[in-house]
Amino acid sequence: MTGIGSNELRAVSAAVLAVATHLSVREVLRTILTSARRLVGARYAALGVPDEAGGFAEFLADGVTDEQWAAIGPVPRQHGLLGVLLHDPNPVRLDDVRAHPRFEWWPKAHPVLTDFLGMPITDGDEVLGEIFVANKTEEGGFTDQDEELLALLAAHAAIAIVNARLHERARELSIVQERTRIARELHDAVTQKLFSLRLAAESAAALARRDAARAAGQLDLVRALAAEVSDELRAALVGLRPPDLAGDGLDSAIGKQADLLNRVHSVDIVYRGGEVPRLTTTREEAVYRVLQEALHNALRHASARNIQVDLRLHSGVVVLEVTDDGVGFDVAGSRERKLGLTSMRERAHTAGGRLRVTSTSPGGTTVRLEVPVGG
Repeated sequence: MTGIGSNELRAVSAAVLAVATHLSVREVLRTILTSARRLVGARYAALGVPDEAGGFAEFLADGVTDEQWAAIGPVPRQHGLLGVLLHDPNPVRLDDVRAHPRFEWWPKAHPVLTDFLGMPITDGDEVLGEIFVANKTEEGGFTDQDEELLALLAAHAAIAIVNARLHERARELSIVQERTRIARELHDAVTQKLFSLRLAAESAAALARRDAARAAGQLDLVRALAAEVSDELRAALVGLRPPDLAGDGLDSAIGKQADLLNRVHSVDIVYRGGEVPRLTTTREEAVYRVLQEALHNALRHASARNIQVDLRLHSGVVVLEVTDDGVGFDVAGSRERKLGLTSMRERAHTAGGRLRVTSTSPGGTTVRLEVPVGG
């Protein structure tokens, strides 16, 4: 690759380092895409990872503004030239993309593309996605060197995608193993006590009318057994740390939780994460559990259309905010909501943090958790 200057080498280095660090796969692909556009001197670039429904699970564009992207409309489907790159492992280089026999059309607001260089992202024989650049900023169109550079970056994109798949499989396996462990411990430790608790309750009910003293004794036993069951459940759940936290930290774990809920709910959940330092196990779990409770409340009770999750570091404090545009509620009212608030406040207290909940009806609700970094 003769002729590559220091700036280009730095761009390639940034893409390689992104794959090697614990950035989310979307951030890695974004870094690779930006590097690709700059390296080959293109006006536009895009990268797509297909889904199984004829669309794209990820589709990133570089070189267009947010306003232009919104005007273009929905993410494209796997048709035309985009479909070719997903089924043919060979690159496509054209002086004018519109001359390709599989070119179809683009939306009215879409920029006009001319010279084009597209590269499948492959792992062995499997096509994982595609990356393409368009509209060379210098005369003469895309070159052999541009094609080499794009192939290199496509290879790094493949590594990122494969790593993300492996991580997800490992996470799922970890969850299955943890559930199996808990189920086993619950069965061994709790089943017998629950059986005894049921017998004691039935005995108390039978004695209630004819022997109040003995019934009271049975009720004392019920209380004692219930306390033991509670302790056993708590003990079984000790160590149940969200698998994402152990490896990736809060930013990635919260991003994955938001992405998961986005896939299964009609509410639009937007996560704006910031780089935050690692906290103690107790504090990271507290932040994660407060997030889950806040999202659960917003999804179940708020009738919200949009939920925003923010995570950032501010003056030595990690700040989590979950804001919805729902109906709001009386913070001192609803018993079910109050139980959730109590749980969040207890977690905040355990972590040495502070929780504040504000809500207006209408207007929505904001849950803000502050957790110190040190100590």
